[in-house]
Amino acid sequence: MQNIAFVFSGQGAQYSGMGKELYEASFSAKKVFDIADSIRKGTSEQCFFGTSEELMQTANTQPCLYCVDLAAAQALSQEGIIPSAAAGFSLGEIAALTFCKILSEEDGFKLVCKRGELMQKAALEHDSVMAAVLKMDNQAVENICEKYDNVYPVNYNSPGQLVVAGLKEEMELFKADIKQAGGRVVPLNVSGGFHTPFMKKASEGLETEINKYTLNSPQIPIYSNYTAKPYGENIKELIINQIKNPVKWQETVENMILDGIDTFIEVGAGKTLSGLIGKISQDVKIFNVEDKASLKNTIEALKEAR
Repeated sequence: MQNIAFVFSGQGAQYSGMGKELYEASFSAKKVFDIADSIRKGTSEQCFFGTSEELMQTANTQPCLYCVDLAAAQALSQEGIIPSAAAGFSLGEIAALTFCKILSEEDGFKLVCKRGELMQKAALEHDSVMAAVLKMDNQAVENICEKYDNVYPVNYNSPGQLVVAGLKEEMELFKADIKQAGGRVVPLNVSGGFHTPFMKKASEGLETEINKYTLNSPQIPIYSNYTAKPYGENIKELIINQIKNPVKWQETVENMILDGIDTFIEVGAGKTLSGLIGKISQDVKIFNVEDKASLKNTIEALKEAR
């Protein structure tokens, strides 16, 4: 029995050309981009032809990745692949909310555009960066973070991988401490210190924005980054708090497995989440969909396994 979860890719996975093959291969995927272009002109063009520098700007990254995430999920849905649950990594949670019908496609896209603008503005107010710490346990990394006023553990990704964010000047000292402790630091391709107190103003702005939209009960269970548990009645609170608090990804995946999920499909750009899930559990099947070939391969593999 396949109990499938769709997991929606997050910021940092972006690349020029993403989504173009999905647009061409699937009517449902094309519809996602068409809606986006009707609201924010040129979004498809940014996805398909934008430069790395252009796509790294958070105000561009988020609407573009949202489209690719949602397009991949809708392409699968068009082929009869319907998940039992969903989750998204940071930005990916907005696409997951839309796929699960909490938000309409139009409102989901408007929300992600505003989210990107607010987070970019907040990031520009602080000279901050993010980096993954490898080869250390979480407690050891947390202890080193506590030495600094402006360095925070933010993404609990998988065993032996915890992402931190902080002011650049403090992060340089933090990196030296990690190296001395036997760990390794890998800078991330994002434009600010997300999921930290630096995002307080962005969270407040998002609260104002979210009040403009109708929020529905999820048609598919969706797990929250903020709690690592399924959304309940407190939808607005979870969306608002997500951007200024850590992403509990490892715990989310573990809870999904405990709840019966045995197959994960990463929908969206790249295979980052696929790699993390593989480190969290070796007992689940993992696929990804980001282009025509991966869509075809995933559909065929799932049909064979039925």
